[in-house]
Parts: sequence; C-alpha cells; structure tokens
Amino acid sequence: MSSKIMLKPKGKNTKKAAAADEDDGAVAAVGKFVKEWGTWTAKKAKVVTHYGFIPLVIIIGMNSEPKPSLSQLLSPV
Repeated sequence: MSSKIMLKPKGKNTKKAAAADEDDGAVAAVGKFVKEWGTWTAKKAKVVTHYGFIPLVIIIGMNSEPKPSLSQLLSPV
C-alpha cells in the first residue's frame, strides 16, 4: 500500500500531457528562481542592516536639535 499521491496521470502521454509537463517545468523553474532571489535578497538585507544601523543612528543624532558633537553622541553619559 503506497501512501504517495501521484499528480501525473498514468498511461500514454498525449500532446496535451506533454505540454502540461513542460508548463509544470517552467512553473517549477520560476518558483525556484523566486525562492533563490528571495534568499539572496534576505541575506543582503541582513548584512546591510547589521553594518548600517549604528551609522544611521549617529547620522540621525547629528542632524537633530540641539546639535551634539560626535563625542557627545558616542559617550554613554
């Protein structure tokens, strides 16, 4: 007893079935591309966030009122 579900019809392949298989391959390729692109984007966003957060806070702090010096921004007091 097999518990696997077969999505492809059994029997002889007709032209419609062959075309559907090609479409499934194209959809799978697009899905793989989107998944890889999403992973690449997430990795790059993680690096940008990691190295860009503190400089962003310092730049925003230096452009605020009253204008603090860099040493005042970086000191813990």
